[in-house]
Amino acid sequence: MNVLNLIVSRRSIRKFKKAAIAPKILENILEAGRWAPSGLNNQPWRFMVLSGKGKDILTKFTHYSYVIKGADKIILVFLDKKSSYNLEKDLMAIGACIQNMLLYIHSQKLGACWLGEILNQRAEIKKVLKFSKTLELKAVLAIGEPFSQPKKGKRKKLERLVVN
Repeated sequence: MNVLNLIVSRRSIRKFKKAAIAPKILENILEAGRWAPSGLNNQPWRFMVLSGKGKDILTKFTHYSYVIKGADKIILVFLDKKSSYNLEKDLMAIGACIQNMLLYIHSQKLGACWLGEILNQRAEIKKVLKFSKTLELKAVLAIGEPFSQPKKGKRKKLERLVVN
């Protein structure tokens, strides 16, 4: 699949089949994120992968618990404050990291949903998962085999987005 078709056809997947993601695929998802660009090549992202009961702990922190329950794996993406040098640039880099992972996931015929609402409970999540105080939770990705094919996406016309 060419890159533009990959980008255009990617969708957020919220319902998954009961199927395991191969360890090598999971490693490659993280590898895709690792190769995102970052200012001064500081690579400010860190990852935590949860599955089984580990991921199910997160369900009480979101209205979208069904997405987490159905996913095979959950990837938490953090900003490592120790490696951060410019918050705005680092947040853009983490966005690029996540997009790399989402595109790789889609290229493997898997699906993912980037969960944002759960970040409202990041302090409680930190207490439960006990990750380092230098890590700040920035994103949660639910990953699995799509239950069905998503609908075609919609976007604004390009002419409405380009400013003169």
